Amino acid sequence: MLRTLRSAFSGSVFVVVLLLLGSPRPALAIDRGSYSMEILVDGTPLREYSARGTTYIEARKGKEYSVRLRNHTPERIAIALSVDGLNSIDAKTTTAQDARKWILGPYETITLGGWQTSSATARRFFFTSEEDSYGAWLGKTKNLGIIAAAVFRERRPEPPPCPPSIDRDRGDDDNREGARLRAPSAPSANEPSAKAESRAKDELAATGIGREVDHQVREVFFDEEDSPTTVLKVRYEYRDALARLGVVPYPRPRRDDLARREHADGFDGFAPDPYRGR
Repeated sequence: MLRTLRSAFSGSVFVVVLLLLGSPRPALAIDRGSYSMEILVDGTPLREYSARGTTYIEARKGKEYSVRLRNHTPERIAIALSVDGLNSIDAKTTTAQDARKWILGPYETITLGGWQTSSATARRFFFTSEEDSYGAWLGKTKNLGIIAAAVFRERRPEPPPCPPSIDRDRGDDDNREGARLRAPSAPSANEPSAKAESRAKDELAATGIGREVDHQVREVFFDEEDSPTTVLKVRYEYRDALARLGVVPYPRPRRDDLARREHADGFDGFAPDPYRGR
């Protein structure tokens, strides 16, 4: 029997308030009504920006982050979480259908802070450069900068077959089909290195695999539908990259204090009196 994972530390939320999201949006969840995703740094959701049909967040270099997923429905769901194209459970690159998944109960919330490296431990997500990313270490760099959560609903039981017509020449077995169950695909501390300031503006964000933390999980059976009901997706970039993309305005040019001092004249009339007129 194929299995999926359930976090031993997931909690439940029974009252959910949905807020309208603007552009740029405040620090709220990437929301599809019934399901939502937030990217947290120091426990606080990062602000979201909308541009060209894509949701962006600003990566904070060297900062650890977590992904908070919420199920706002009365039904159990399975979520395939991909970070930089790598499944958060086994770091494999697959389709959403084939990915190992996290199980959320009705109205349940789960916060995932890293890649699951065993049934009891995970290693933290943190923002770093492309070359220092986990994806680069694995040689899988096609999807750096993307966090995606594919939500699958549980397959509903098939209705019982219609009773056979009375036909003494045919047995009931010809009109009866056994119940079928299709299981989902099997769920089958590094510190960020410092970069020179001169390269910061050209650097693109990716996710590293960081320090080890406790995160106990157990495997459960879940019979999922054939395709996801929705996919929650966010792009993350450093501030300079977001500005180059037109998602946020460019910062004001940095004042060149050394140039100002080089062009100072040294003479400028009388000394002003800061106390006059007080």
